[in-house]
Amino acid sequence: MTDTAMNGRDGVQTAGEPRFADAVRMWFKIGLLSFGGPAGQIALMHREVVETRHWVDERRFLHALNFCSLLPGPEAQQLATYLGWLIHGAKGGWVAGLAFILPGAAVMLILSLIFVRFGDVGVVSALFFGLTCAVVAVVAHAVLRIAKKALVGPIPWLTAAAAFVALFVFGVPFPVVVLAAGLLGLAVPGVFAAGSHGKA
Repeated sequence: MTDTAMNGRDGVQTAGEPRFADAVRMWFKIGLLSFGGPAGQIALMHREVVETRHWVDERRFLHALNFCSLLPGPEAQQLATYLGWLIHGAKGGWVAGLAFILPGAAVMLILSLIFVRFGDVGVVSALFFGLTCAVVAVVAHAVLRIAKKALVGPIPWLTAAAAFVALFVFGVPFPVVVLAAGLLGLAVPGVFAAGSHGKA
C-alpha cells in the first residue's frame, strides 16, 4: 500500500481513489452500527477507515480526533464529516455527516411512534435495558483500542489516568484538564511525540 495525496489532502493512503459509492455504503454502515456513544462511534470509524480500508493513515486520524475533541459539539460527527471530506472532498463530507446521523434519527423516530401508539411497551423497555448493559462493554473496549494507538509510553498513560481521576473523581472542569494536558505537552514534547504518529 503506498501513501498518496488525493485532491491536495495529505493523510489519505490508498492504491487508487476509493469509489464514492463504497464510501457512501461505509458511512451508512457506521451510522447504523455505531452504538455506545462517541467512544464506540470513533472506534468503529477507526476500524473501518484506517484498519480495514486503509483510506486514511493512523497519524492523520489521531490528529483529527485530537482537534475534534477540542471543538464544541459532537466530536464523533465532526470527525466523520472531516474524514468524509478528506477522502472525497465536500460531497464526501456532506454524505459522511448526514449518513452518520440519519440512521439513528430514523430509529428514534420509529421507537417514538411505537411509544406514542402503544404506550410503555415491555419489549421496548427490555430492549433498552439490554442495550444499556452491552453499551458499557462496547465503550470500554473502544476506549482501550483507541488508547493503545494514541498512548505510547508510561507518561502518556499516566497523564490519561490523571485526567480521568480529575474529571470523574474530583470534578475538575474539562477546559482546565485540557489546558493542563496541553501545558504538559509543551513542557515535555518529546514524551508525547511518539504517540502522535500512531503505531503501525
